[in-house]
Amino acid sequence: MGYTLSVTDAPAEADVLHIQQGLVDFNREQAGDDDYQPLVILVRDESGAPAGGLIGATYWDWLVIEILWLPADLRGQGIGQQVVQAAEQEAIRRGCTHAHLDTLSFQAPDFYGKLGYEVFGQIDGLPPGHRRIYMQKKLVK
Repeated sequence: MGYTLSVTDAPAEADVLHIQQGLVDFNREQAGDDDYQPLVILVRDESGAPAGGLIGATYWDWLVIEILWLPADLRGQGIGQQVVQAAEQEAIRRGCTHAHLDTLSFQAPDFYGKLGYEVFGQIDGLPPGHRRIYMQKKLVK
């Protein structure tokens, strides 16, 4: 049986899902069910419209913070800290014991450091002239 390779920047959704499910199945065979659950913390303005927030998930007893964003006028007021703490508390409620994230050197490594996150790795030059920083934290009940 022969195989071919194709390169695309517009894959069919079914093809992407096939690859993702293949990895999910393999991981489950090796490490058990990950109990993956999305986690979103929304910050809403006075009218109820979303102003910012956090997108993440919990899996294998870990919280992952994928995106945390607040508009400039909401930064520096403790709202970001409240959002992260809300995500951590929900993760603990779900049985998580640790959290991890990555951030860029011009984004929020100092912010996360103040919240107890520690650097465990980095990639220099990603993006050029900066660093991608990987951080983790043990969650305490």
